[in-house]
Amino acid sequence: MPLVPMRQILEEATKGGYGVGAFNVNNMEQIQAIMEAANETNSPVIIQASRGALQYSRMIYLKKLIEAAVEEYPHIPVAMHLDHGDSLETCMKAIDLGFTSVMIDGSLKDVEVEKDGKKKKEQVPREFEENVEITRKVVEVAHKYGVTVEGEVGCLGGIEDGHGIEDKEGKSLLTEKDLEEERKYSPFLTDPEEAERFVKETGVDALAVAIGTSHGAFKSNRKHPVTKEVLPPIIAVSRVKKIHERIPEVPLVMHGSSSVPQELVDIINECGGELKDTAGVPIEKIQEAIKYGVRKINVDTDSRLAMTGAIRKYLKENPSKFDPRDYLKPAREAMKKVYVERMIAFGQAGHAGDYKPLTLDDMKCLYSKMGK
Repeated sequence: MPLVPMRQILEEATKGGYGVGAFNVNNMEQIQAIMEAANETNSPVIIQASRGALQYSRMIYLKKLIEAAVEEYPHIPVAMHLDHGDSLETCMKAIDLGFTSVMIDGSLKDVEVEKDGKKKKEQVPREFEENVEITRKVVEVAHKYGVTVEGEVGCLGGIEDGHGIEDKEGKSLLTEKDLEEERKYSPFLTDPEEAERFVKETGVDALAVAIGTSHGAFKSNRKHPVTKEVLPPIIAVSRVKKIHERIPEVPLVMHGSSSVPQELVDIINECGGELKDTAGVPIEKIQEAIKYGVRKINVDTDSRLAMTGAIRKYLKENPSKFDPRDYLKPAREAMKKVYVERMIAFGQAGHAGDYKPLTLDDMKCLYSKMGK
């Protein structure tokens, strides 16, 4: 089976009322773990690489590894997705390499600021009209190749590939008050009206929305007033519902959706790590959002925690070992367990054989008929 356009995977998920995990990768072991989990659960899957991953592994290596995965498991629909592309040029590099889907993140832009006498780049929210213009250009080009496009409206509360939304003192601007579900117009959460306009004016196939999630293992500053235990972030599911009501035909995307299981954090800390005050998105909140149109759920941190914990544990218990194969094997198994759990929780398990996969050429014809 060739790589599948992500649009088809998400449209089928919409028909079936389930979500599909989009798992970030940096190396062979992650890809193998994803495919073993997809095979075991009979799940369609989205494998994605961020700009950071592409700088680490380089596009061509990840492309070949994913192609090998598709060849090994020809019955599993797989979309190869660029996560957080920052420009038309970056998206075109991915398209030229055969990626079946790209995300253009026009919600943020780099600006040069001076701190402590040094100039550095930071990301700040981009004007809506500028986001529309950039995204529309990518859609126009990508659809000519049959490639799916994901856009984004709103700003996540955490890290966007290494950068946060912060004030001049470095304090996060995304407060608990901003995330209260009853607040109608948060400056950070996706505005339902803007989401509708954005889709209409750009023609994107999927829309990433800001609803209180964030990247990384530290998704919340909330603490219990008595126990001081870190509480999970507030997820504005009501905002998802409002967006879905306006654009019911558009698959919604949750970024920063790792659940950061405490047991994985504990393994790392018991074996020499120092992860404190971690917090993730509760699985039940993701499942609730899936009921209101979320079809793509991005997960990265959970697999990193599983891999790191397994490696630390193995080396602690086997201090004389140095062969990477010895510690990467349990790391791969630990990641596979996470992927299996997420595929079942999101509802994609059992749906790999539900439909005949389309090709990029098929999508080119469909986009042409749709006038896109």
